[in-house]
Amino acid sequence: MTMQNNKTVQALQWTGDALKVLDQRQLPEKIVYDEYKDAVGVAEAIVTMRVRGAPAIGIAAAYGVVLSVRRQYAQSNQWRKKVAADIELLAKSRPTAVNLFWALDQMKAELAKQLDNPLAAILACAEKIHNDDIAANHKMGELGADILTGAKGVMTHCNAGALATGGYGTALGVIRSAYRRQRLNVYAGETRPWLQGARLTVWELSQDGIPATLIADSAAAWLMKSGAIDWIVVGADRIAANGDVANKIGTYSLAVLAEQHGVKVMVVAPTSTIDWNMPNGDLIEIEQRNPNELLPACYLNEDSQVSAWNPVFDVTPADLIAAIVTERGVILNPAGQGVGGLRNAI
Repeated sequence: MTMQNNKTVQALQWTGDALKVLDQRQLPEKIVYDEYKDAVGVAEAIVTMRVRGAPAIGIAAAYGVVLSVRRQYAQSNQWRKKVAADIELLAKSRPTAVNLFWALDQMKAELAKQLDNPLAAILACAEKIHNDDIAANHKMGELGADILTGAKGVMTHCNAGALATGGYGTALGVIRSAYRRQRLNVYAGETRPWLQGARLTVWELSQDGIPATLIADSAAAWLMKSGAIDWIVVGADRIAANGDVANKIGTYSLAVLAEQHGVKVMVVAPTSTIDWNMPNGDLIEIEQRNPNELLPACYLNEDSQVSAWNPVFDVTPADLIAAIVTERGVILNPAGQGVGGLRNAI
C-alpha cells in the first residue's frame, strides 16, 4: 500500500482499481480529482499537465502500466503485446522528464519476468516506485536543509513540491525541512506561462503553514540585489552526467542572475532524474508546447503576423550550480566532476 504524508497534499492517489489525479490546472481555485482506469487516460493527464513534475509523471506512468495490465490481462491472451503498446503511448507523453522513462523501464523489467500473478507483481512495483520517491524526498529534505543552515532567505521556481512528486517534494521538501529547523523567508517566482509558482507553490506552502512571498518573474534580479535571499532552490526534469540540469523555463536565467549577485543555486532531485547516458545538457531534448498557450486570442487566426516560441524547459550548466542534492548524497560544485560519484552510492 502506498504510504501517505500526514499533512501535505497528494497529487496522485491509487484507489485499488483506478488512479485519481489532482487536476493541477484548476488550482488553487478548485481542488478537483479526475479518475482514470486505463493507460490512455493517464497518458492524456500527463500531456495536458493535469499531472506534472518529473517524479510525479514517472509515478503516474507506472500506475498507467498497472491499469493497462489490469484491463488487458483479463481480456486477451495477447495482453503483453497490448500492454507494450500502452507503455509506448505513455513514453511519448512528455519527452524531457527522464523519470518517465526510468519508471517505465522498471515496469518493463518486472513484466519481462515469468509471473504467476502479473497484476499483483506490477502493482507492487508501481507502489514501490511511489513509496521510494516519498522516502527519497524526506532524505533529500534533510540533506538540503543541512546546507541551508543559517540562510535568511530562499527563492524557488516552478513547483517542485508534493504536487510534483510522490509526496513532500524535492525543492519544497528541502524548504519544508529547513523551515522546521529555523525561520527563513521563502520567495516563489510566478513561473510563466503556466504560473506553477503562483498557482501551486505558494498554495502548497500555505497548506503546510509556511509563509511565502510571491514575486513576478522579472523581479528576481532586484530581489537578489536587495540581499533578501542566499539560495535559489529548484527541482529538475533531467540531469546530464556532467551535472547540467534541465528544469522549468526560466531556471537558467535565474542561475545567471544568481552568479552576478553572489546567490547560490541548489538543485534537488532523486537519482532517477539523472540520465547517465547523457554526457551533457546540450543533448537534452527540450519540449516545445503549443504557441497558443502564450498567444492572446486576437492572434489566433490564420492571417496573424504574430507567432510564439514556447519552450517548456531550459538547461542550466553545471558551473552555475553550487549543489546537487539527491537521496544518495550531495554533489557540491558539480562542474568538473559531474554526478558520476552518485551512481553506485548507497
